[in-house]
Amino acid sequence: MGLEYARQLAAKGYNLILVSNREDELSAARAELQAAFPVKVTTRDQDLALPDAADRLFQWCMQEEEQLPDIVINNAGMFFFKELQTEDLDRVQAMMNLHMTTITRSCILFGNAMKQRGSGYILILSSMAARLPVPGITIYSATKAYLKSFGRSLSFELKPYGVGVTTVCPAAIATPLYRLDQKRVQLGIRLGLIHTPRWLVKRALRALFHGRRVICPAFMNVWLPVLIGLLPAPVITALWKRFR
Repeated sequence: MGLEYARQLAAKGYNLILVSNREDELSAARAELQAAFPVKVTTRDQDLALPDAADRLFQWCMQEEEQLPDIVINNAGMFFFKELQTEDLDRVQAMMNLHMTTITRSCILFGNAMKQRGSGYILILSSMAARLPVPGITIYSATKAYLKSFGRSLSFELKPYGVGVTTVCPAAIATPLYRLDQKRVQLGIRLGLIHTPRWLVKRALRALFHGRRVICPAFMNVWLPVLIGLLPAPVITALWKRFR
């Protein structure tokens, strides 16, 4: 999904700074984007799940790149589906760092600089899971709920200074995050249960540039949280015993 944000922003003429801890994928993305678009593409190999990641990234942008980005896309994420055990504590901490600490500090650091400049855009990727506190995605849904609340509140604080903040809460998107086999993904796309990154990013950027605070694209966002919310607790318990 991050690559799709880069493609669509490059098509609009924006220079890019791509940040990830996957160096090979960064190099491939840079080569693809520079071959396709007349923009500058800079990459930074950095683990965004570390507690000081946002601070280091902000300092690098301001000192090494000597520029404040016009747009900050907080898109990095991780996912796992299982019952929480003590051996998961490191992954839990990494997810909390990546989804909450890094994004919060990033928004404050870049947002304050944008506020002083008087312009800028910040996009935060939450999820439909923000409305689904169900077993198996306990930490994931909780962190995404935090992002939805944080992003909406922050948008009110920064808008008077010319800075737009949009939080995107997508339903299922065809990315490797959920580790579904390709046949199921293609079936989901055909049935309209899963959407492509291109579909989502187009709507997310349109919402960002139009000043929307929160968007929840896809019809699944309408019916699935309501349906799950109506399920009695014994039914949820029975389903969890079957699928865990």
